[in-house]
Amino acid sequence: MHPIAVIDFETTGLSPAVGDRATEVAIVMVEGTRVVGRFQSLMNAGVRISAFIEDYTGISNDMVRAAPPAAEVMAQAARFVGDAPLVAHNASFDQRFWAAELDRLGQDTRSNHSFACTMLLSRRLYPQAGSYRLGSLASLHSLQFAGRAHRAMADAEVTAALLTRIRGDIQREYEVDEAPHDLLVKLQRCQRKALPKAIQGYFQALREQARDAPAA
Repeated sequence: MHPIAVIDFETTGLSPAVGDRATEVAIVMVEGTRVVGRFQSLMNAGVRISAFIEDYTGISNDMVRAAPPAAEVMAQAARFVGDAPLVAHNASFDQRFWAAELDRLGQDTRSNHSFACTMLLSRRLYPQAGSYRLGSLASLHSLQFAGRAHRAMADAEVTAALLTRIRGDIQREYEVDEAPHDLLVKLQRCQRKALPKAIQGYFQALREQARDAPAA
């Protein structure tokens, strides 16, 4: 099993393109169904947190003033992730902040990290869900938050549990032995009705690659 890094950011707003910055990051490293590592830290990016965001996340200006610099935290986070592929809930949000914060360190993340999104995958797999917010999906699958929702580690832990549920449901429903990260990325781009064909095509391509590989 290859490790997958499940990531969650808390931020000052919705987009780094308008000057918003990360205030907290958490990463849960998953191997198969096991959590094999965790990383979490507040970070000080020198940007003020609004009263609305402080109330939403519980992260105050005093808390980030006492936190390590954002550059230091993101360098540690990048080392922790290594070359593992990434997963997040509403991944387009976290991917923007992951890329923007590491870009400030001079690290290009576009080529070596792909994101799978548990929200997009849930839209394909669970049409009965009334909402695809993380809290709603946690309730649907009886997943418990270990801490306050909208704090990075609590959300990352639930996202990791949701990922395990998604991978298990794909294996059971479509009778496959595994649901690796690159398959998840493929499936999140499909319509629900196209999932069986996409899964069949993925594993067929793997079999053809194995057949055509030169003997050692």
